[in-house]
Amino acid sequence: MNQQELFAAALGLESPWKVEKILFSAAEKRLDIHIDFTRGSQFPCPVCGIPCNAYDTTEDEWRHLNFFQHAAYLHARVPRVDCGDCHTIRKVSVPWARPGSGFTLLYEALVMALAQEMPIRAVADLIGEHDTKVWRVLHHYVRKAVAKRNLADVKTVGVDETASRRGHRYVSLFFDLDEKRLVFATTGKDATTVDRFAKDLQEHGGTPAQVKRIACDMSAAFIKGINDHLPKAEITFDRFHLTKIVNEAVDQVRREEIVTNTILKKTRFLWLTNPKNLTRAQRARIFNLSCQGLKTARAYQIRLSFQDFFEKPDRAAGEAFLKQWYFWATHSRLTPIIKAAQTIKAHWGGILNWFSSRITTGLLEGFNSLIQAAKARARGYRSDENLIAMSYLIAGRLNLGLPT
Repeated sequence: MNQQELFAAALGLESPWKVEKILFSAAEKRLDIHIDFTRGSQFPCPVCGIPCNAYDTTEDEWRHLNFFQHAAYLHARVPRVDCGDCHTIRKVSVPWARPGSGFTLLYEALVMALAQEMPIRAVADLIGEHDTKVWRVLHHYVRKAVAKRNLADVKTVGVDETASRRGHRYVSLFFDLDEKRLVFATTGKDATTVDRFAKDLQEHGGTPAQVKRIACDMSAAFIKGINDHLPKAEITFDRFHLTKIVNEAVDQVRREEIVTNTILKKTRFLWLTNPKNLTRAQRARIFNLSCQGLKTARAYQIRLSFQDFFEKPDRAAGEAFLKQWYFWATHSRLTPIIKAAQTIKAHWGGILNWFSSRITTGLLEGFNSLIQAAKARARGYRSDENLIAMSYLIAGRLNLGLPT
């Protein structure tokens, strides 16, 4: 086997393609492999597949996997064919690269492997290419994988938003809570995001009516979108968002009281942390503070009591408990606590649905943290489309179909 045959075998070339010549420069740390085809060869028409003769050729170049520490490039005369059946002149596809890409398929597989482990800018610096080329590769494979998804079995959904950039810009994320995967991402956080999700379901083998349970926060936009576009979905308001509302009310009581009682300075962490997560010294301090007749201490007890709601055995017991808690909260004479209780009352049914669905957006919060961490490492993304692509890559469990 001569040098040309060896490289042809390594590249997996088959007739009519062959390696014509190989140029190596140790000074430039570069290997150039020139590929050609046998004179008189026919190629399938890219439109109809009929074998056709070459009409003319164009010189193209692709970056390939490094040859040891040397950058490798493939060069080829790529023919265009004049098809007599469909009356078109088209450039043929080459087996080592996809149309329009400046990388070989194997090089793109390397780029995608790196993109899942490090920021895109770092990938671009490592391979010596502009990051826009890396983003183009990533978008191609993510779009292709997203288009192939089957969403016919999606029945339990969680929805949340994540910040895409400063200035109240958001991306809404829809997760299949049964399969623990991101199934849809779109810009914005209004009611139309749910409409887009319902349409995406239909485009991928599902229907809006198949969604039986959905977990979300108490966003009026999400609620309206779900009621309008997911008619069979039972809404469960997420327990973590409910707890956050009560926590914020406790903190607001503390902020108001600290003006006249400086003993509350530097105690925010104590009031908002579950007792089991406090040290012995911290628990002793909060016990002493609770004996001072503070409004914040009363709000704190109401907060702790609310957490017991989620431990009740069934809906009837939960509703009975919630009624008692609501009466206590609304008669506490603590305005922030009263407002929090009224918010909970306004979403009564969706809160009680916890006992039938037992679903939360905790999974979403975890993935949201991963997405935001990736964004922070990358120092932000230039567009919402880039953030959406990375979200699918991190949480979509996509079959990227990378070449091997």
